[in-house]
Amino acid sequence: MSAAYVPDQIEQPRMPVAPRHVLPPLAFDGHCHVFGPYDRFPLRHASTYAAPDAPAPRHLRMLDTLGAQRGVLIQPAPYGTDAAALLDALAQGAGRLRGVAVAEPDISDAALAALYEGGVRALRFVEARDPAGRLFPGAVGFGQLPALAPRLKAHGLHAQLWAPCDVYRDHLPALARLDLPLVIDHLGSLVPARGPGDEIFQLMHGLLAEGRIWMKLTVCRVGQAPDYADARFLHDAFVAANPDQLLWGSDWPFVRMGERSPAADALVDLAWDWLGDDTLRAKVWVENPARLYGF
Repeated sequence: MSAAYVPDQIEQPRMPVAPRHVLPPLAFDGHCHVFGPYDRFPLRHASTYAAPDAPAPRHLRMLDTLGAQRGVLIQPAPYGTDAAALLDALAQGAGRLRGVAVAEPDISDAALAALYEGGVRALRFVEARDPAGRLFPGAVGFGQLPALAPRLKAHGLHAQLWAPCDVYRDHLPALARLDLPLVIDHLGSLVPARGPGDEIFQLMHGLLAEGRIWMKLTVCRVGQAPDYADARFLHDAFVAANPDQLLWGSDWPFVRMGERSPAADALVDLAWDWLGDDTLRAKVWVENPARLYGF
């Protein structure tokens, strides 16, 4: 086990108010993180961002305020492969939550089975690097996924991917041939200013249309606040390409965003308006995540 780090400064996350619109029954917030309490669950790597005060009970209150009866928790990089805080939060969710953990290829089959039993349904792979070319502390890179893919499939797990958009050019075509569900975080980290002719957008759009990837509609990491209008064409193109493999997430508690953190309720209302009709809202908020995460 790596060293333990208790943050010197802890950031209070922005909490939502009730959205203007009422989410459909059994709706998901498909992308959140829990941190702490740090006396029980210290970080395993020094964080590159301000550590939020976001323990499991606060996350559940956030979901309740949004009207989301279900949620998906993503292992944050500062916890590395130590899933204790994640598994504790899933247990506190009492069946309403699923998790995405992080693991190296040497993880045992028994450990993978224990993650599944605890509510984990995927492993996350991150290909984001610092200026020296090093992966973020606690991350497991895309290059480790092929070795793990057959075992993930055997254990009922899928893969979640996050990287700067250009990184996908060199990795995604091969990863999409692994016969494993792949969830792409945060609208593929695409750059709206590049427009619909961007080759990375075209790659992702094609793979989504073919059913070879899933896309997470997390606009706050791509578009410009407050209305994210520059990202609307990406959202709408993915909706048209394959509405059956789309997910929605707020990204609470908005790490690295500080005072720029959006209100999760405003993100719900924006998605409500953009999705446009109840059939599509039910797919993205209820049916698709229920199918992928095994509810």
